[in-house]
Amino acid sequence: MTPTARPSPPSSSTAFPFSTALLIGVGPGISAAVARRLAALGVKVGLAARNVDKLAALATEIGAATFAVDAGNAASVDTLFDEATARLGELEIVIYNASARAQGPLADLDPAAVEESFRVTAFGGFLAARQAARRMVPRGRGALLFTGASASVKGYPRSAPFAMGKFALRGLAESAARELGPKGIHVAHFVIDGAVRADHRPDPADRPDSTFDPEAIAQTYLDVLAQPRSAWSFAVEMRPWVETF
Repeated sequence: MTPTARPSPPSSSTAFPFSTALLIGVGPGISAAVARRLAALGVKVGLAARNVDKLAALATEIGAATFAVDAGNAASVDTLFDEATARLGELEIVIYNASARAQGPLADLDPAAVEESFRVTAFGGFLAARQAARRMVPRGRGALLFTGASASVKGYPRSAPFAMGKFALRGLAESAARELGPKGIHVAHFVIDGAVRADHRPDPADRPDSTFDPEAIAQTYLDVLAQPRSAWSFAVEMRPWVETF
C-alpha cells in the first residue's frame, strides 16, 4: 500500500486557534494522521505511548516530541503532563486515544485482563482530563478530545470489557463538556463507528471506501478544533458511507 502523502493545511481566513498539542495513545492510524495535520499547521506536537520506539519515525517526520506513558497510571500521567509542558509549553490541545481490549465469552474472561482494559480505556481518560483541566481552566481556553468507537454506543458479543471502557469514556466526556465548556474548554467526543483502514486491512476491491481513511477522520478532528465557541460540537459520530447501521 502506497503511503499517503502529507496533507496540505486546510485553507481558512482565520488562523488555527491553538499552538501546542499532546496526543496520548499514539499509533499508526487516527492519532498519527491527526498529528501530521496539526504539525502542518505549525502546532508543536507531543506524542505519548507506552512504547516510544514505535513513535520514532513519525516524530522525525513531523518534528514532534515523544513521551513514554502508562496511560492508566496516575503517577505516569502526572509526569507526562509535567514533561510535555516543559518541552512544548502550556498544553492547549489534549487528545486521548488510548485503549485496551479484553475479548471473549463473559464466563471465560480473566478479571485482571478486564480490569486492565478498563484502566487504560476509561480511567486513563479521566487522568488525562484531570491534568488538562488543571492547566486549561486557569487560562480559560483549550480543547480536550476523546476518541470513541462503535463500542461507545453498541455493546458487541464477546467484547464486554471494551464496551464498558468506551461507554465510560463517553460519559466522562459528556460530564467534562458540561463542566468545562462554560470555562472556555472545548470538549468533544468522537464515535468512530467502523473499521479504520490500514496496511494490513485495506478496503475490499468490491467495496471501496467501506473503511475509514485515517486522514478523513483527522480532517474532522481539525474542523472541530477550529469551530467558534458559539457553535461548538460535542458529540461527533462518523461512519463509512456504506455503513448498514
